[in-house]
Amino acid sequence: MNKPKMIMFDYGQTLIREAKFNGIKGTEEVLKHAVKNKYNKSAKEVQAYADELNDEIGRFDRSNIHLFQKEVPNHMFTKYLYESLGIDIALSPEEIDNVFWNAASPGTATDGIADFLSFLKDNEIRTAVISNISFSGKVVADRINTCIPDNDFEFILATSEYLFRKPNRHIFDLAIEKSELSPSQIWYVGDQYKCDVIGARNAGMFPVWYIGAIDMPYDAQDDVLTVKHWDELRDYISRISEESE
Repeated sequence: MNKPKMIMFDYGQTLIREAKFNGIKGTEEVLKHAVKNKYNKSAKEVQAYADELNDEIGRFDRSNIHLFQKEVPNHMFTKYLYESLGIDIALSPEEIDNVFWNAASPGTATDGIADFLSFLKDNEIRTAVISNISFSGKVVADRINTCIPDNDFEFILATSEYLFRKPNRHIFDLAIEKSELSPSQIWYVGDQYKCDVIGARNAGMFPVWYIGAIDMPYDAQDDVLTVKHWDELRDYISRISEESE
């Protein structure tokens, strides 16, 4: 095996460890910008309705998330949510994403990722991101760039901008096209086995399962390179680089 020419990363619980989601906190912050609240809805009531809508469309069922392969952009969801409740928010859709997300689930860089990205840069291994996420691409890029300011990601693909969600092959094929590499020259690292590992493998990439920020039980798999810390992946790449010389 040769070292990769490019490594692509998942976002959540891979590059960035996100705090436990609290939709009510996010909605509270958004409602501070309401210029009209016709029925005086509380954040708890708005979020309860949002949960009903999400359940109706099967949006966040963790047990079947790999089956939900079309993205619902958050700006479409929140536009319906607030307007249907008689609420006007004096923010752009992008600003709503930012305000809600920062309050509902703040993020921090995973341990060691900045050093690992520096290692990749030093070894001329290119980097990019593919994320299953409903927030706008710019909002995702802003968060990544804030948490990991010295990154050199060539592109950040948010599925909110491109319809298809991992493990659907279309989103991986788009990233491969942007890289101008063959799939066999690319590694993909993510925390979701079915979305990230299986999806990348089906697209012809070499998958790596990063479990360093998984906050729930997982079933170990023998068929994939699995790492708990970025140092392990750094050492693995260094070793195969030496062997190929």
